[in-house]
Amino acid sequence: MFLPLNHQKLDVYSVSRAFILECYRLTKHLPSDEKFSMISQIRRAALSVHLNIAEGSSRKSAPERKRYFEISRGSIIEIDAALDIANDLNYLQNYNTENLGTQLTKCFRLLTGLINQKQS
Repeated sequence: MFLPLNHQKLDVYSVSRAFILECYRLTKHLPSDEKFSMISQIRRAALSVHLNIAEGSSRKSAPERKRYFEISRGSIIEIDAALDIANDLNYLQNYNTENLGTQLTKCFRLLTGLINQKQS
């Protein structure tokens, strides 16, 4: 926000930001008894995606950057798994998940591209 750094120029950074907002919108629709479990977990994982992209981008070595991007991608997988359970519990039946799915998939693809980049 205050530091004009390179991570802010990455497509994956802006996509992950939109993804977080979608995750927060979704979790507002989950049952209140999930406040300290599923809601908290999805929100923390979504924030982890974004923050690991930022932190990883600041690392000097390619292997270190790659590791942060892998952690970020792992958090996306974690959210996807939580959404599987939410769906099984019928928590998503009155919520349109299309935009969330689009953002999740886009983030995953962009991170995979960064992870698979040639080491420099």
